[in-house]
Amino acid sequence: MGYLEPVEQAVQRLTRRLAEGEINPRLYIQRGMASFQLGHVEAAIDDFDRAEPLNPALTPYFWQRGIAYYYAEPFADGARQFEVDLSVNGSNVEETVWRYLCQAQLDGAVTARQALARVGGDSRPVMGWVYGLFSGTCSAEQVLDQYRDAGRRDLFYSRLYVGLYLEAERDRERSRDFITQPAEMQVLEDYMGWVAVVHRHLRGWGRG
Repeated sequence: MGYLEPVEQAVQRLTRRLAEGEINPRLYIQRGMASFQLGHVEAAIDDFDRAEPLNPALTPYFWQRGIAYYYAEPFADGARQFEVDLSVNGSNVEETVWRYLCQAQLDGAVTARQALARVGGDSRPVMGWVYGLFSGTCSAEQVLDQYRDAGRRDLFYSRLYVGLYLEAERDRERSRDFITQPAEMQVLEDYMGWVAVVHRHLRGWGRG
């Protein structure tokens, strides 16, 4: 797992800087993101919480904390975080999808779909298909077919969100199949690539 070593080193470096008195929200956010990448979701949430009072204007931009809430399982907190995020980023499909994922764990997928926020203007075509999947206007199979021969990034996002959708549907086996694919792609220059890897790890499906 050599790809984790730079992340572990980053946590150590940021911890030293904070211990030396260099306190600013950016350092806490960076350490929180690195902690999440290591699968330490409670530590990540703690750092995001420490950053927030240092700059309350950051609150509607803490989508990383919303994702960490999903894996730590205070799903109501996750749903609230994404509701706030949507107030400043209403064109981003991922914000409303993660809100759906949190709500589905609380109240079921049918209720989550009924409460799915409308979004528009996401510039990524793959996210139009993802939104269609979660809103019920297309199927997982249609999304997979559309992006079967796509480039690496579109293939990654289509498989990731199909896997997350299936988890919300309580279809654990098929969810595992589709989450494992993007996790193995290790698109680690993208934070969502880390989400796929951490998801696999936290679900007990291996890591590396």
